[in-house]
Amino acid sequence: MTLRCFVTGDLPCARAIALAAILASLPLTSTWRAPRAEAAESKAPAPGGPMAATRAVLEQTHTIVTGTGDHNQKLAQLKSLLNGFLDTDALARRAMGKHLDGQSPNDVAEFLRLFRELFVRTYVQRLLLFEVPDFDYGEEKVNGDDATVSTEIVTARDRFAVDYTLKKAAGGWRATDILVEDVSLAENFRSQFDKALANDTFAGLLARLKKKLEGGSDSSGL
Repeated sequence: MTLRCFVTGDLPCARAIALAAILASLPLTSTWRAPRAEAAESKAPAPGGPMAATRAVLEQTHTIVTGTGDHNQKLAQLKSLLNGFLDTDALARRAMGKHLDGQSPNDVAEFLRLFRELFVRTYVQRLLLFEVPDFDYGEEKVNGDDATVSTEIVTARDRFAVDYTLKKAAGGWRATDILVEDVSLAENFRSQFDKALANDTFAGLLARLKKKLEGGSDSSGL
């Protein structure tokens, strides 16, 4: 069995990653908006909060994508930026769920490394493929150290809801999941891993992910 979109190649997974990548190509002129009339009295996002952190990363991404530098330079800059914003370990643990139970610390660490490299590489490579869309910011919901930031990608033909789930860490807010049109990337990957591990061992999955990473193409072609 070959690996596609990390595991099985279901179209929703590849589409979700592609749409999630579009969001980082937003124009710098995008503005925050009150998402609904009933929420009009909500306070604007606070400096240093999850909305501000998300917007800052997206705007830096846009600067890199539309700036000078060759393809490889942009890839390196985007990887550095997104590695600090995307908590891929949290995303990977949520996606793998029960399948990490009983695995050795070394195997878990290797899985987290492979997932991080493949996910960030896919995300980054997709960023360089999309034209800059319009982008709207929705509401920010904060509950202690957890938050959700709602956004919309606006193209000439459609609108796509993209919501970020974030967790406050020592270094600031980090994204632990991305929902595209209410489809969670973590839950989508969980479905992929469940299907793969129904017919393969954890060691076999690691070997396949490693082979894909060494192959040099993005994970949506797995």
